[in-house]
Amino acid sequence: MIKRLLPIAFLTGCLLSASSAFAQKTVTIAAVNNPQMIELKKLSSKFETENPDIKLNWVIVEENVLRQRVTTDLTTGSGQFDLVFIGIYEAPIFAKRGFLKEISNLPAAFDVDDVFKSLRDGASYQGKLYAMPFYGESCMTMYRKDLFDAKGLTMADKPTYEDIKKAADTLTDKSKGMYGITLRGKPGWGENMAFIDALAISMGCTWFDMQWKATLDTPEWRKTLNYYVDIMKKDGPPGATTNGFNENLTLFASGKAAIWIDSTAGAGTLFDKSQSQVADKVAFAQAPVGVAPNGGNWLWSWDFAIPKASKNPDAAQKFAAWACSKEYIKMVADDTGWATVPPGTRKSLYDNEAYTKVAPFAKVTLAAMAAADPNNPTVKPVPYTGLQYVGIPEFQSIGTTVGQNIAGVLAGSSTVEQALKASEAAANRAVKQGGYQK
Repeated sequence: MIKRLLPIAFLTGCLLSASSAFAQKTVTIAAVNNPQMIELKKLSSKFETENPDIKLNWVIVEENVLRQRVTTDLTTGSGQFDLVFIGIYEAPIFAKRGFLKEISNLPAAFDVDDVFKSLRDGASYQGKLYAMPFYGESCMTMYRKDLFDAKGLTMADKPTYEDIKKAADTLTDKSKGMYGITLRGKPGWGENMAFIDALAISMGCTWFDMQWKATLDTPEWRKTLNYYVDIMKKDGPPGATTNGFNENLTLFASGKAAIWIDSTAGAGTLFDKSQSQVADKVAFAQAPVGVAPNGGNWLWSWDFAIPKASKNPDAAQKFAAWACSKEYIKMVADDTGWATVPPGTRKSLYDNEAYTKVAPFAKVTLAAMAAADPNNPTVKPVPYTGLQYVGIPEFQSIGTTVGQNIAGVLAGSSTVEQALKASEAAANRAVKQGGYQK
C-alpha cells in the first residue's frame, strides 16, 4: 500500500485554523431593544470581521426584562453576561457593591475626555470609570408642526404643562385616530416613572423629605397624577398602560399623535424618513415646565459595563470601546445618515457641522442635558440625587411598585388617592428596612 503524505502547508493551515477556532472568545451582551441598539447589532458584524477571535452573542430584550436579568446576573455573580447595558442610576450603585469591573487602559483614540463630564461622572464611582456611555439623553417635547399650524397654534420654546394640555385638547380627534398626546404608561421605574418623575419634579414634588419620610401622599403628587391621568384619558391613545418608549415612538412616527414628551434620543428616528412618516412634519421644543424651571430636563445615558464575573472581560471591553467610539458614530452616519447617530455623549459631535446641519434637535438636546442637575433635583431640599430616579439601591423596587400603582389608576382599577397612599406606605417600608429612617 502506498501512503500519501499530506503537504506540510496544508497540515499547518489546518492546525492554525483549529487553534484559531479554539481560541475564539464569545462575548454575551445583554441589551435593550431600542433603535440605536438594533443598529449596533447590525453593524457589529464589522467588529467581528476585524476581530475574528471574538464572537458576539446578543441577548436583546425590552427594558423591564433587561433590568431584571442584569440585576439578577450581577447580584448572583452567575457570569451569564460579559457585557451589560445599564444607566447612570445603576453604574455607581453596582460599582459600590463590587459587581462591575473598572474600565481602564482605554486606547488613546477613544478620547475619554471628549465624553461629556456629566456622563463620565454618572458612570463613575469614587473617581473611577465603571461604564462607557453609548448615548446620552434628556427630555424634550416633540410635536407635529403641520397640525399646530392648521389649528393656528404655536409651541413655545419652553412650554408649560398648561400649554401642552390646551394644545392636546385642541388637536385630539379620536374619530380619525389622532391623539393629542402620547406618554409612557407601561409600569416600571425606568418606563412610566421616568416621565412621571420628571413631571412630578416640575410640579414641585419630592419622593422623600430630609428625614427620609416618604412624601408621595401629598397635594403636589395628587396634582401631578390628576394632570397625568386626565390628559392621558382625554387626549391619549387607548391601552396606554402597554406603551413605553418604543411603543410611543412607533405611535408618533406613524402619524397617530400630535405631541410626545420623552427622551431626546427618539428625535433621530423621527427625523429619519426610512423610519418615520412624519420626518418632514416634526418639530422640537424643550420639555414642559411647572413650578420647577428645569424639572423636565432629566439626565440619563445608556452605558456598557462589564460584570465582575464576566468570562471574557478584555474582549468585552474591546467591543464596548469600539461601540462607544467616534469611529462608530461615523459608521452609523455612513449607514443611515448623521441624524440617526447615537446622540448626547461626545462634545465633538455637537461641534460637527455635518451633524448639526441635519439634526435640528441637536441644540435642544444639548440645552436640555446642560440644564439637568441630578445633584439638586427638586425645589425642596432632599437627601438623594437623581432626576427620574432616587439614587439608592432600593429605588428599583420602590419605583416599580409606584409605577404599577399609577398604571392601575390609568387602567381604571384604582383612584389617585388609593395609589398614592399605597405608594407612600411601600416607599416608607423600603427605606425603613434599608436603614434610612431613624
